[in-house]
Amino acid sequence: MSAAARAPQTLAQKLIARACGRAQVAVGEVVTCAVDLAMFHDSSGPRRLQPMLEELGAQVWDKSRIVLVMDHYVPERDEDSRRIVRIARDWARDQKLPHVYDSQGICHVVVPQHGHIRPGMLCVGGDSHSPTGGAFGAYMFGVGSTEMLGVVVTGEIWLRVPETIRMWWDGALPAGVTAKDMMLSMIGRFGMNGGRYQAVEFCGPAVTALSMQERMTLSNMSAELGAQAGLIAPDATTAAYLAEAGAPPVDIAPWFTDEGATFEQHRFDAAALEPQVAAPHSPANAHGVSRDAGMPVDVAYIGACTGAKLDDLRAAAQVLRGHKVAAGVRLIVAPASLQDQEQAREEGVLQVLMDAGAELFPTACGACSGYGDPMGDDITVISTTARNFKGRMGSATAQVYLGSPYTVAASALRGCVTDPREILQ
Repeated sequence: MSAAARAPQTLAQKLIARACGRAQVAVGEVVTCAVDLAMFHDSSGPRRLQPMLEELGAQVWDKSRIVLVMDHYVPERDEDSRRIVRIARDWARDQKLPHVYDSQGICHVVVPQHGHIRPGMLCVGGDSHSPTGGAFGAYMFGVGSTEMLGVVVTGEIWLRVPETIRMWWDGALPAGVTAKDMMLSMIGRFGMNGGRYQAVEFCGPAVTALSMQERMTLSNMSAELGAQAGLIAPDATTAAYLAEAGAPPVDIAPWFTDEGATFEQHRFDAAALEPQVAAPHSPANAHGVSRDAGMPVDVAYIGACTGAKLDDLRAAAQVLRGHKVAAGVRLIVAPASLQDQEQAREEGVLQVLMDAGAELFPTACGACSGYGDPMGDDITVISTTARNFKGRMGSATAQVYLGSPYTVAASALRGCVTDPREILQ
């Protein structure tokens, strides 16, 4: 089909068309796509896949396209976690998998840091936050164990070509306001089904101004928006990040939404956005920080794939530098990857956090998934994690608020929910 005859396509349509070997696809079509990368971790992967593969007598389709990350049950603290991690390690060894990251950090951060996700790819992940890959101009979404089994055996997956919902952000973010605040405001406005399991594309000058790690936060939390994928068109920022990660050169030029393509669009003013806080027990309970300002907190948690990357640690240090955490408040910092932790150490960022009174926790999913040092009964937590569902971080009686690293750090200093702009001034 000639370019002149081809209907305008969204970024999502272009990515899916490439994966199914077509010049174009139409919204609503069901197509079978070749998978470029399958990612899973110790919780979602071998312990579920291995017995199913053995029962079928099936083999892995392409080991070079599989990435396994041990991040949910490390460091092992009990016999159950030791068993789960042992299964993953043994399977990786038996299969001779070439891409295994054991206790290196959280999968959604570690996999991009090693250049595995690139523009134009179609990827699946055994975790609900797999849309993180969309920050790189790849179509990536989460699947369950049965779907992953099909991918691991055949290298293919079917999907329905989604509609695209564009979130266009004009202006520039004020100091102390981040991608996390952008995301919480969108979830607060549209709810946790606002993406309607479609492709959400984040656009506009405020988005293109974001660093790759901030873009990853947007795409990651498109899961909380209810989207299948959270896409950002690749640009020079993407290319520079991938080059530093050692990824092979890739052509970013084709991966954008055509003029005249069909999509639903919502517009936002980044300059008018204030820091956001999501009250218990849903990210959709989001609103400006002023509503909960003064609420006493017992624990401030800076961790998870949405809140403890290098950019996040730098933001927290900007607030905490030269200060001490309020008496009676516990500040926990669990960097998202060893690479980010070591870079933060080299920059002096980690020392700022420790001097302020932070406890350094392992680079793993940790309390975000209720593992490691879960939150206790009847305490109030403010956290940089993506979710604050009842019981997710530990006790069902813990009250968990969500905020950006700036907001969590400021709240640790004051001992209550705090607008970080008051301290940054």
